[in-house]
Amino acid sequence: MAPPDHRRPFKRPTISDQQRRRELSLLRQAQHRLDAQHRARCLASTVLSLEAPGPGPGPEPEPEPVPELELELAAESEHHVEGGGGGGDSRSPSKEFDVRQASKLRGAEARKWFARQLMLPEWMIDVPDRLPQDWYVSARPAGKRCFVVSADGITVSRLRNGSVLHRFPSALPGGSRTRDVSGSAQSYSILDCIFHELDQTYYVIDMLCWRGYSLYDCTAEFRFFWLNSKLVESGACDPPSQNHRYRFSAVPVYNCDENGLHAAYTGAVTYIKDGLLFYNKQAHYQAGNTPLALVWKDEKCSQYVIDTDSNGNVPRLQQVVLELQDDFKLITSDDPPVVFGSLDNDIVQKSGLRSGYLLKFAISDGGLSFVDGRLDRADLQYLGKSNRARAFADSYSKVIFQYSVRHSPLRIDDLLAAISSRDDRENEHPDVEMVD
Repeated sequence: MAPPDHRRPFKRPTISDQQRRRELSLLRQAQHRLDAQHRARCLASTVLSLEAPGPGPGPEPEPEPVPELELELAAESEHHVEGGGGGGDSRSPSKEFDVRQASKLRGAEARKWFARQLMLPEWMIDVPDRLPQDWYVSARPAGKRCFVVSADGITVSRLRNGSVLHRFPSALPGGSRTRDVSGSAQSYSILDCIFHELDQTYYVIDMLCWRGYSLYDCTAEFRFFWLNSKLVESGACDPPSQNHRYRFSAVPVYNCDENGLHAAYTGAVTYIKDGLLFYNKQAHYQAGNTPLALVWKDEKCSQYVIDTDSNGNVPRLQQVVLELQDDFKLITSDDPPVVFGSLDNDIVQKSGLRSGYLLKFAISDGGLSFVDGRLDRADLQYLGKSNRARAFADSYSKVIFQYSVRHSPLRIDDLLAAISSRDDRENEHPDVEMVD
């Protein structure tokens, strides 16, 4: 009889819905190549309120679809519409507004259009596989998330809702009339930034375009390389001056190994931290919610971990904002959306509610129930209409993250343990050199 194996076997945990969607997002990314150059020009034109550009180059030919993948993606989409799991990828090009239509939008619709241009990280529900090998980590600055576009001798920053934050000259390419102005549409650049009020600095977390060269379909690894080299070369990191009103600074990015995670979590920075940002190294820049970018926070790296009410107090019951549909279903802002339940017809009729309304709910004592990592049931208590300033419902990952923080939070030790566990497994099975 063979001797017993005393090695502790490694049991892989059940793949959560978020992990599965990460894998599907990478597959979609490989299958579909968007017309990034044309989209970037449209975005720059809309943000700066310039004349709409002429037709851009046609999209690159797409690779032949893989039937198995198409079936899996179709099944995934159908499952989410019925109310399981988290949100998916960005919208397909056919669902996006044309730039001429977008320029005519007002109010909530305009805010929604501009919000769809940003890549929005999901909240970290579980620890990704291959964290030290495939992911970057950085300390997220506290402040106002915005686009910064430089073109035609002016620099404009716009908030998520489309409103102008600042108009100013800058050292970015095409950002000032006193330098590097060619008058060409190719001179524009687009940065994804967080404006930090305390030191009046734009902290750049991503680069979408540089001197008209689109980086949408480049990996995060390449985008961050360009960001750190090109931004300094431009002089945008220099102190403010007459022709450069605000300073720009790149956020330090680390490989998400034990040292990198420790540096991002505890290292000194020049800004107030608001959690950690994680980027998959192979992720392209895609508009909307994506599981290939994640945000995580706790009390040590953020002032605000649990959401507060309008008075700044933490409510006893977690509050969520959901969107009402024609069939009375309540959905998140994900694409495709996640169904959290439905509202009684009597409540809808008595309250005069209509499809598209954003409604506030409390998660009652029954809480949330999950099956195989996906939402199965939510005990919701209707509170009323949401604040009119809101443009979107909550995302699925945000609701689940906030629920986890109150009940069983994902801690920094869990992230470190996942990294250490990966290292231990690799050491247990070293490569064996073959000898002839």
